[in-house]
Amino acid sequence: MGSTETTTKDKILIFGGTGYIGKYVVKASVSLGHKTYVYARPISEKTSLSKLQLHKEFQSLGVIIVQGELDEHEKLVTVIREVDVVISALAYPQVLDQFKIIDAIKVAGNIKRFLPSDFGCEEDRVRPLPPFDNFLEKKRRIRRAIEAAGIPYTFVSANCFGAYFVNFLLRPYDQPELILVYGSGEAKAVLNYEEDIAICTIKVANDPKTCNQVVIYRPQTNVISQLELISLWEQKTGRTFKRVHIAEEDLVKQAETLPHPENIPISILHCIFVKGETMSFRLNENDVDASKLYSDFQFSTIDQLLDIFLFDPPRPAIAAFEVLHIYFHFFLFE
Repeated sequence: MGSTETTTKDKILIFGGTGYIGKYVVKASVSLGHKTYVYARPISEKTSLSKLQLHKEFQSLGVIIVQGELDEHEKLVTVIREVDVVISALAYPQVLDQFKIIDAIKVAGNIKRFLPSDFGCEEDRVRPLPPFDNFLEKKRRIRRAIEAAGIPYTFVSANCFGAYFVNFLLRPYDQPELILVYGSGEAKAVLNYEEDIAICTIKVANDPKTCNQVVIYRPQTNVISQLELISLWEQKTGRTFKRVHIAEEDLVKQAETLPHPENIPISILHCIFVKGETMSFRLNENDVDASKLYSDFQFSTIDQLLDIFLFDPPRPAIAAFEVLHIYFHFFLFE
């Protein structure tokens, strides 16, 4: 099917635009010709240098940055009335803060489409371990509130951030001798490049076909198991890696014993790479498959993504999953 983007570009407001996936969404919005707004926390003496640099980069691209807090209701309503589409890329701690965005959208009364902060597993069709499921339940509550309010929506199920998880699983910057494998390593997962997720998100946000639909990002070229990923990496690097398996029962035990929120990342790993939840259901006739929507857009393949890591491997992200990786190395080898 060909693209059905409107000739008049909608104005887009993005919450969480300075976060991990948010910055990709902002840049995709600009690159596709939309007047782009970012609602961000006010700059203060505590603002990190990386955030300050990102603000400057956005401004150089013509992005309009509105500084404010999510509890400033009138300010939210005012900026929402300036745009056509609202996209939230708020991180986990702020998921329920989206109720404030919903309330402001209801008052503004002009929004053509709202995309809440989903971007991961299709939360209405997976049932992971309790720590991750409790997190997804918060996202389900946001979905139900949007539906109940009658706000036009698109729910995006982008599955896994490909670059993030390839970096976490393979650690190409560190060039290790061994690679940790979670469970058997045979379960299939969907790994999509973040830039592609962002571009496709902007496209579906402006597409009449995706209004009040769940759009699932599942290109067949990006469905891969951990063992297949490691083998492909070995072919590209000419190296052989020792595979060290973390048993499923060890993952489950840690999910049960680690305190919140440290138990969430381990539950996510179990869901994606042990149980294969992103591939646990078939797409039916009512599902919208993002990989088949646009003739002018193709998702980068896993093979292409690994080429990026082969020639320019990024440093590992200092985040929850990185801490988990360090923990398991200590657990296994100390």
